[in-house]
Amino acid sequence: MVLKTEVCRFSGLKIYPGHGMRLTKIDSQTYLFLSAKCKRLFNLRLRPAKLAWTTQYRKAHKKDAVVDAARKKKRSVRLQNRSLVSANLELITKKRAEKPEVRAAAREAALREIKERNRKNKGKK
Repeated sequence: MVLKTEVCRFSGLKIYPGHGMRLTKIDSQTYLFLSAKCKRLFNLRLRPAKLAWTTQYRKAHKKDAVVDAARKKKRSVRLQNRSLVSANLELITKKRAEKPEVRAAAREAALREIKERNRKNKGKK
């Protein structure tokens, strides 16, 4: 079961259903307070950051164990042309510069050669 909690305007603490009090001013601003204590201190115009039991005080004086998501370091991407294990850099650049028709013809020739080799192996068995 999920309870819809609200936050006290003065203390910053959670207000559970059935608790707290609401103050509506003439200009239709609505404030929600946890207790009469919070409402009274709000009306006295005290600053919550100066009262040690409020969340604003804890935040201002670094008492809260705030778990901020650490920013990931941006890694600069450097593009480098490196040779692979089976092919050196010149071969890679030459293949890249080839036209698609030439590359397709070479691929078909290689596939034909593999199929012929497989046929010969089947014939031997």
